[in-house]
Amino acid sequence: MSRKKANSAKGPSQRQLRVGELVRHKLAEMLARGEIYDEVLASHVVTITEVRMSPDLRLATVYVMPLGGKDTKVVLEALTRNSKFIRGEVAHAVDLRVAPEVRFREDETFEEVNRIDRLLHSERMRRDVEKD
Repeated sequence: MSRKKANSAKGPSQRQLRVGELVRHKLAEMLARGEIYDEVLASHVVTITEVRMSPDLRLATVYVMPLGGKDTKVVLEALTRNSKFIRGEVAHAVDLRVAPEVRFREDETFEEVNRIDRLLHSERMRRDVEKD
C-alpha cells in the first residue's frame, strides 16, 4: 500500500489537526472582533465549527453555521467574497510557508443529529424496541 493511501486511511495527522485549530481560532477571532468588513457578516453571529486541512496544508475547508441556522447561503456567500482577505490574515497568524486557500461549507452535522434523533423517536423504532 502506498504511503498516501495509508495516511488517508488513518485520518488527519496531528499537524493537520493543529493547524486546523489555529485557523479556526483565527477565523472565530476575526468574526468576533468584526475584522471582516461586510454588512452580512456584521449582522449575523457565525460559528466556525471545524476547519479541515488538506494533507499538504494548502487547502482549509471551513465549516460554518450562522446562529439559528438561518441565512446560511447568504453568510457563505459573504465569507467567500472575503476569502482573499481572510486568507491573508490567516497566513500572518498561522505562519505557514504557503497561505492555505480557504473554502467555506455549511456545517450539516446539526441537521444530521436532528435526523437521527427523529429516527430514534419514531413510532417504527418504538415498536421495534418494544418487541424485545
